[in-house]
Amino acid sequence: MNKPAPAMRAAYPHVLPITTRWMDNDVYGHVNNVVYYSYFDTVVNEYLIRAGVLDFEHGTTIGLVVETQCNYFAPLAFPERIDAGLRVVRLGTSSVCYEVGLFREGENEPAAQGHFVHVYVDRATRRPVNLPADLRAALESLYVAGPWE
Repeated sequence: MNKPAPAMRAAYPHVLPITTRWMDNDVYGHVNNVVYYSYFDTVVNEYLIRAGVLDFEHGTTIGLVVETQCNYFAPLAFPERIDAGLRVVRLGTSSVCYEVGLFREGENEPAAQGHFVHVYVDRATRRPVNLPADLRAALESLYVAGPWE
């Protein structure tokens, strides 16, 4: 399996600063691998909430994670501030693929990068639905075309 080339900071239209926490480190002195997925979830949902397109309590449409993946290039550790870069690389009828890059403060190469796929479903039936227009518009502003197309 080939590791993808890292995408530089400028490739991400949205960036969220995240401060690592003491509990993020594992016994080896660096952020544990499962915590990276928490950072992915944080930047995606922060963007959706601030864009006004995620109502996690009452919304009729919800995004379910169906796939995640992460490549690690360098360790992160507490206490560090990291920047989570977010972009959309695939926008379907009912799904979206987000890519996230995690950068040490001030660095242009990611310590890790990966993706997060949401399928949007009806909250009650859990059946896929078309992306609502306001959500699609918010996601289009993050869209970055690439060689995968």
